[in-house]
Parts: sequence; C-alpha cells; structure tokens
Amino acid sequence: MKILVCVKQVPDTSEVTLDPITNTLIRKGIKSIINPDDKAGIEAALKLKDQVEGSQITVISMGPKQAEIALREALAMGCDEGYLVSDRKFGGSDTLATSTILAAALKKIGFDVIITGRQAIDGDTAQVGPQIAEHLKIPHVSYVEEFEVDGDALIVLRQFEDRYHKIRIKFPCLLTAISGFGEIKYLTVAGVIEAEKKELKYLNYEDLKDLLDEGCIGLKGSPTKVVKSYTKEQKSQGTLLKGLTTNEAVDAIMARLKEGHIL
Repeated sequence: MKILVCVKQVPDTSEVTLDPITNTLIRKGIKSIINPDDKAGIEAALKLKDQVEGSQITVISMGPKQAEIALREALAMGCDEGYLVSDRKFGGSDTLATSTILAAALKKIGFDVIITGRQAIDGDTAQVGPQIAEHLKIPHVSYVEEFEVDGDALIVLRQFEDRYHKIRIKFPCLLTAISGFGEIKYLTVAGVIEAEKKELKYLNYEDLKDLLDEGCIGLKGSPTKVVKSYTKEQKSQGTLLKGLTTNEAVDAIMARLKEGHIL
C-alpha cells in the first residue's frame, strides 16, 4: 500500500509576534516546527503501515528549501521517502491554490491513501485536506481519531462535536487526522542518522505543469486575500462583588445591566 502524508512547516505560534506597522507576522528568528496535526497524520500513517504488510510511507511538503528540515524530521519518525514541492511560482498560494498544487504532486507520485493533518496552526482553516480530495475526486473523512483496515476499506472513527461517527471508506481515500490521534513518538538517534542518509526528491512547476493551470496557482491564482492580521483585544476581568447577600447581589447585577443599557 502506498501511503502519502502531507506535512507543513509552520512558525511556532507560541513565539509569533506582529509588526505594529504592517500588521503582518514577524517570521524572522522564529523557530519553525512540523504542524502538530500533521505529526498526528504521520502517526496515523505509521499505524496503517503496521496493519498492512509491504506498505510504504511517502511524506510530502510544499514550501521553501528550509522545509527540508520538516521532511528530515518526518523521515526520522519512520517515513520512507520525502518530496519537497517548491517553486517561486507557487509563492503566495492560498488554500485553494495550495491544494491544487499538492493534488497535482500527489497524482504524479501515486497513492492508495492520503493522510493530512486536520488544520495548520498558522491558518486554522482546515480546508487543504478536503480540497485535495475534491481535486482528486476521491472520498475523504475529516477529524479522524482512530481507524482499522477492513479488506479494501477503512473503518474510521470520526470525532464530531458531542459524538462520534463510524464510517467505512474505500481505497483510494483521504483522511485528516486530529492531534489526539496518537502519542507522538520521540525521535531516536538512530532514526535521525538514518534520515540524514536518505535522499530527498523534488518537484517544481516544470515537473507538474502538465497537471496545472498556471492561472490557478500562486498569488495570481489565489482568490483569498489577507487584508490585515492582528491580535485579539484583551477582555477586562470584570468586577467581583463580595460580601453581598443573595438579594443584594441580584440588585447589584440588575443595576449594572441597566447602567449598560442591557435592560
């Protein structure tokens, strides 16, 4: 079975700050990590590989050359080969353009199962995975927490707000994994050394142009435009009323509501 996992290198959001003049993210000097949900996707792929003898995991990432670091980490976690999809023409792609490019790359590589993270912490859209499935015209299940192989299909447990869905989905298919899928394994020295020995593969626009419309990729092919990025306004802690009887507390709350023209 050929298992493809999509990963994204993202800035560590615990360290991200905004430029007060341009209102854009300051990425310089910020540590980059593998998107947490994508790490869960790698764990899901490793579990599937254990269940299906002879399986191979290919990890793929779209981004600049520095995304090689994320691919090396994925290889150290147990993936078998890595692809970097990179080209200046891909720069500025929104979720639609990104999914278009990735779908072309995945189609060129070939697959039985595609696994992505639910969403990326630098965008939180949860759009790319399902969009890839739509481009490739294959079924998909999002918010996957667990699965098991059932012949030519998977029995998938999907987390859905206050309940679960149990779904049978046939191959080929796409799953998006949530961060609670499984415990992320620590890297081993042997795994890191082995990952450094593996040769990464590369796909650029020339490699994929037969599968792409140039007008649908990059900044030009992105219908979504970010007008402004800003931090949330901090809410006040409110007022704590102490030492009041029940009736006094009710009177005080009513007075505040009337003062704020809520009543």
